[in-house]
Amino acid sequence: MPGGLSVRVEPRGAAAVAGLVLLTLAAGIVLIGSGDFPIAPADVVATLLGDGTAAQEFVVQDLRLPRVLVAVLVGAALGLGGAVFQSLTRNPLGSPDMLGFGQGATVGALTVIVVFQGDATAVAGGAVVGGLVTGAAVYLLAWKRGVHGFRLVLVGIGVAAMLTAVIHYLLTKANLVDATRATVWMTGSLEGRDWTQFGPLLAVCCVLVPVVLAYGRPLRMLEMGDDAAYALGVKVERTRMVLMGSAVLLVAAAAAAAGPISFVALSAPQVARRLTRTPGPNLAASLLTGAALLLIADWAATNAFGERQLPVGVVTGVVGGVYLLWLLVTERRAGRI
Repeated sequence: MPGGLSVRVEPRGAAAVAGLVLLTLAAGIVLIGSGDFPIAPADVVATLLGDGTAAQEFVVQDLRLPRVLVAVLVGAALGLGGAVFQSLTRNPLGSPDMLGFGQGATVGALTVIVVFQGDATAVAGGAVVGGLVTGAAVYLLAWKRGVHGFRLVLVGIGVAAMLTAVIHYLLTKANLVDATRATVWMTGSLEGRDWTQFGPLLAVCCVLVPVVLAYGRPLRMLEMGDDAAYALGVKVERTRMVLMGSAVLLVAAAAAAAGPISFVALSAPQVARRLTRTPGPNLAASLLTGAALLLIADWAATNAFGERQLPVGVVTGVVGGVYLLWLLVTERRAGRI
């Protein structure tokens, strides 16, 4: 493992992680039981353990469980990816939402929809390719005897602006059916998600999450600056490249599974940092916070507005926009922007 594994445990951090695990489990059970066919939490647990009725097993196992599991993995991938980028840039605004990676995945997906009229699998592949190409472009454009956080943020914002223009161009070239399909995808939704989306996303997370967690100690050293990290024996550029590549792929895979759900990657690491009150990237807490936030947002999207269900991306966009304004005001008062 790069840099070895640290055995130091912060009591508050450990308690926060344990609480987030319980919150994620509770939110998942409540979400599985919500809908037109309500199921009590105790019955949800019994059904998951194989002791439910035939109707309950169909609703839980075939309809709702895969959606909840996709939500957990998407939220975890976004939360972890956001924590990596905010640590690498040493900036709370340095999330994939701001650096253009979500826009890159959107351009890839829209290209498949508008130009090639591809199916859902092709759209998912286009989102992954678009995210990876954008990540490589941002890294290369930000390179100048290394990649530094401030330059990465500036390049990412510029790339995001250009990709947004490309998105608008693709929408103007689409016919009505493709434009509608593209708009629905761009909103970000967990509606209709099943085991088809869960399998590939699980495989990506099983490979990349351990890689990112293994680099948690070098990432914490990078937060002190490149010179300090070099002095402590960290291979700075290799570490940064591995972490950036892993985070970009996690965010792209999340977008491929559920569309570009905004602001989870921005807010989850900051919420996790305030819960743990410990220095460093807080990778595990950010991962769990992202999962819990997306589950709660999906519950609100499907239950808080009566019979009218909203895409989860609408809820995260509204809440995340308010949070972003609060973060900007806080950072300005602190003199950091």
